[in-house]
Amino acid sequence: MGGNILDQPLPSRKTDMLDPFLLIHHWAETMPGGQKQQNVGVGPHPHRGFAPVSFIFEGGVHHRDSLGTESIIYKGGTQWMNSGYGIVHSERPPKELAEKGGFVEFIQFWVNSPAKHKMDSAKYQPLTNEDTPKVYSDDQLVEVGVVAGELEGQKGPIDVDNPLLTLRLVGKKGGKKTVSIPSNYNALLYPLNGGMTINGETAVNAKDMVVFKLDGEGVDLEFSEDATAILLCGEPINEPVATYGPFVMNSQSEIMEAIKDYQEGKLGELEENFS
Repeated sequence: MGGNILDQPLPSRKTDMLDPFLLIHHWAETMPGGQKQQNVGVGPHPHRGFAPVSFIFEGGVHHRDSLGTESIIYKGGTQWMNSGYGIVHSERPPKELAEKGGFVEFIQFWVNSPAKHKMDSAKYQPLTNEDTPKVYSDDQLVEVGVVAGELEGQKGPIDVDNPLLTLRLVGKKGGKKTVSIPSNYNALLYPLNGGMTINGETAVNAKDMVVFKLDGEGVDLEFSEDATAILLCGEPINEPVATYGPFVMNSQSEIMEAIKDYQEGKLGELEENFS
């Protein structure tokens, strides 16, 4: 992505998509320092028809977009962008990280939008770690950050286009937590690191994606090691999906229209300012 080597658990050879989740990228890299911000990260690019979302786990991400937004979110925070009709944005490490170096790690996943929302106005939603509602296990060894949806009375602040439950999990070895998931939701679990056991029988290691397809009302997690993970759950949209690069629509003709609109500048323009 933008010349950076990363892990891509979704799509994979086994799973093309898990409606409404289209893609997951996992980027972890130690930046060497001595770089200019404008030469690192991902430069201006367009989106239409879905929500690209970044969960930042280490370091930070500097977001700029054609709406005039400029936002830096650090460790524990989220950048959620409903691209709607169209937007152009860039994603770069913060200036101090580029210049001084340091470790950066984040997950970016793409959430499809229903047809009725694909041409809505674009909207960027930042969420800091401090403003992310948390749920804890009885043993206090597992912390669950609720970004979108509701869990145990804690409601995620992010406004979404379709029913979702998106969670960040940080667990200590020996921690146990049961997470309730609506029975009509697809769900997937992806540990960035560490290890855990699911429902008392399935061992999951770092970077092993586990898919749950409408097959229960929750999952029991036990952390065999200190671990960080994401749990993404959503009601299937059950609509045709047409994709091309940064555009996700319902038909090929809509994809061609998106490309044309971008080329004509209708999705907006972004001129980055580096001071």
